[in-house]
Amino acid sequence: MTDFQYIARDNAGQKISGVIQAPGRREATAALVARSLFPVEIGENVKSIEPKKVRRVSGQLISTTFAQLADLLHSGVPLLRSLEVIQKQTSHAGLNHILDEVHHQVEEGATLADAMNRFPRIFNDMAISMIRAGGEGGFLEEALTRVAQFTEAQEDMKKRVTGAVAYPAFLCVVGFTVVTVLIVFFVPQFAGMFDTLRKQGNLPAVTDMLLWFSDTLRVHGWWIALALIAGGWFARRWINTPGGGMWRDRLKLKVPLAGPIFQSLAVARFCRILGTMLRNGVPILRSLEISRNATGNRVLGDAIAEATENISAGQSLAEPLRASGRFPPAVVEMIAVAEQANNLETVLLDVADSLEKTTWRKLDLAVRLIEPMLLLVLASAVLVVVIALLLPMIRMSQTI
Repeated sequence: MTDFQYIARDNAGQKISGVIQAPGRREATAALVARSLFPVEIGENVKSIEPKKVRRVSGQLISTTFAQLADLLHSGVPLLRSLEVIQKQTSHAGLNHILDEVHHQVEEGATLADAMNRFPRIFNDMAISMIRAGGEGGFLEEALTRVAQFTEAQEDMKKRVTGAVAYPAFLCVVGFTVVTVLIVFFVPQFAGMFDTLRKQGNLPAVTDMLLWFSDTLRVHGWWIALALIAGGWFARRWINTPGGGMWRDRLKLKVPLAGPIFQSLAVARFCRILGTMLRNGVPILRSLEISRNATGNRVLGDAIAEATENISAGQSLAEPLRASGRFPPAVVEMIAVAEQANNLETVLLDVADSLEKTTWRKLDLAVRLIEPMLLLVLASAVLVVVIALLLPMIRMSQTI
């Protein structure tokens, strides 16, 4: 999607200007005509107006904002007035500025989803897709409520994960520091003592490797650190490219223990949004196009895009999903039966509820396993250093 600056006139002849998102200039013109606007000028694509320096907005605050907006709209307050009310009562400077920009864009004729989509660091793809569906299907209040609930659930899970990992992470930092100090400053003191065993060929391999690693860190430590930092920076830039993003999404599905969790959450989001849109009368092709972007995974998105092409050709939804191998067999079977029974939207929402409950249980279990795993890694590292230093001393004592 590209941003286009436009100048148009409404039915009353009033001049209106603003920014619209569309794949190209032709689509932008069609979108303006659909809003009963007559384009006068559509300029070159403009850059995002997202502020360069915005303090991080917590997920809890975003969830509260969505919930408040849903409540105001449900009470009959117009959208522009609702945005203005929420902006005035927001104490967060960054969010206040963002809501002001969103209000300004909506006032100029942009949809709420398009206005929020200009701030990708604040409003994620799932939220934008759901809000877009709600705006097009006439269930914006329900969409905002669902986004608020999902955002709050994600934030709660982040807090549980952070709380569970805090103590093991502290131990790892302390342990890494202690091991590094031992290797860099303490281990070299034994190098002279072990020279005799090395000349005799009796130095254990683990000790020889530890001494080599210690020398490498002492001589090239700073260069290694700079190389790791540079490698991390380039890797992050590459992951933000289409090819890198596809590789990352494919890897997320293959990671042991975490892969099934990522997959289940993505499939649940897809089923939730697709079912909600279908229940509110949005055509299935448009519903698939929007819900595809809400999965948060490009691999699954490609499978859904293929399914969309099949439906355009008059085929079913279940078959291409089954052929992709990316969707759980039980989910595909339920979709196939629902298509035959003509109650797809109901089954999709039930599938989403079931997947979310199962996934949260799996995630809780995974969080509980993190602490013993990290402690095991730390203990193993310390054990290797201790064994590497004790083995030569034991051999020397036996020789004496």
